[in-house]
Formats: sequence, C-alpha cells, structure tokens
Amino acid sequence: MNLIIQGLDVNNSDLRAIAKLSFADGIEKITGQAFRLTHAMHTENNIEIAEYCAQAQLDFAFVDPARKLSDFKLIAMDMDSTLLAVETIDEVADMLHIKPQVAEITLQTMRGEISFEESLTRRTALLEGLHQDMLQSVYDERIKLSPGAERMLQQANKHGIKTMVISGGFTFFTDRIQEKLRLDFSSANVLEIENEKLTGKVVGKILGRQGKAEKLRAIQQQLGIQSAQTIAVGDGANDLDMMLEAGVSIAYHAKPIVKQHATYAIDYVGLDGIISLFAGD
Repeated sequence: MNLIIQGLDVNNSDLRAIAKLSFADGIEKITGQAFRLTHAMHTENNIEIAEYCAQAQLDFAFVDPARKLSDFKLIAMDMDSTLLAVETIDEVADMLHIKPQVAEITLQTMRGEISFEESLTRRTALLEGLHQDMLQSVYDERIKLSPGAERMLQQANKHGIKTMVISGGFTFFTDRIQEKLRLDFSSANVLEIENEKLTGKVVGKILGRQGKAEKLRAIQQQLGIQSAQTIAVGDGANDLDMMLEAGVSIAYHAKPIVKQHATYAIDYVGLDGIISLFAGD
C-alpha cells in the first residue's frame, strides 16, 4: 500500500518517523503539502501512525497504488461546510440576526441528534419574512469556497470526471454554484417564496439523508457507472447514506460519526487533498 501524508506544514522529520512506523521504503513528493510513502504496511503500528499524525496535524490514508484518479467517473459533494466553507442557511439567518438559534439546530443535525428533515423544517421556519433579495446579498457577500476546491475541480475536469453538488440546502445557492464552477449536476431543496418573501417553508419533499443517496444513485444510473467509480464527499450525518453509495467516501473536516464510516478522512488540508490520494496517469 501507499501511505499518503498531507498537511499544511509537513516536516521531513515527520515523514521519516511515519515511514519508519509504516515500514515504507520510500518517500515521494506529490505537492508541497502531500507526500507518498511507498510500500507501506498495514500493521499494529497503524494506531501509532494515527496518533502521530493527529499530534502533528497531518492527514494520512492507506491507498492501493493501483488506484488511479482516472478510474473514477463522478465526484459528488455536499455543499455547506464541504464544497463551501460556510453554512449558507446560517449566513441567511445572520441577516435576520438569528444566527445563533439556527446554528445550534445545524449543529444538532451534524451530530446526528435530530433528523435532517426536522432540522431543516425548524430552521427554514425561522426565516419567514426574509426578502428574497437578501439571499442574493448572502451569495454575493458571504459565500466562500473551501480551500483547494477549484484545484480539485480542475483536476477532475482534466481526467474527465463529472462533478455534482448534492445539498440539503437550497437551490438558490446550488444553481449559482453549479453555474460558477461549471459543475455537471446539482440537487437541493426549493424555498417557497410568496410576494418576494420567504414563507418559512420548503416546496415539496425535503431532500435529506435518504434523498441525497437516491439522487446520487439516479445520476450513477444516468451516466451508466458503478458505485466503485464514484467519490462522495461530506461532513455531516445527513451525508452518510450518500457516502455509502460511493466506492470511495471522503469525510471532509467532518464530525466524528462521519469519519467513523468514511473510507478516508481529511481534517487539515483542503479539498485538493482528494486528488493527491490517487495516482495520476
């Protein structure tokens, strides 16, 4: 196996120490933040490697050296706190000066304490009366991509990989993000708006944990690809079903429950760390 080590500041001494723990026979530079330790071994030292990397603030992943980026045909991403560095509904709530109340419900959801459907219903209700123009203000002033997002998407495009955002948020934002980043697909919830103001309700069935998985399966079928050819990226409990539909799941700066079920976890570097996991052509 290859052991991929990534971090914002990777020291040579750390690489040598981890290579010794993993019995790797070589160290290769991928980028300034990513390194490949070749012919590493899965042993009882894996716990020591995890502890060492946590202390050094490094991401690590054991990856089959035969796995190439071009083996994948689709990358599906959650939007809030994954593709984007913010929670859009929290930023909308801030316009109404109720961000703390909404953010607390968001955290309960991310921790898996309440269902996503209940959470979205409660949070959306708090937005009743907000003028739709404020949504554009949030998009213009508050939306920020997660670090490495653009490089990841450039590399995906280079290798012919389709890209998709599947969000429990709102189409107002996913539609704009899809157009800006030239994503191939997007799916999210629709806000009900009457007389140019939010009613506090969502149109139709809420796209939640199960719905996100269903959307991913539908796109896989549309593209004629297998789950093994899909990478799914998320950070919260409502992403888990979607991530289970993918051959490789990435917990990105995620809650513990998500990291427990993911193929790989990225805690320190940006989204471009996904690209560094797999060999290029």
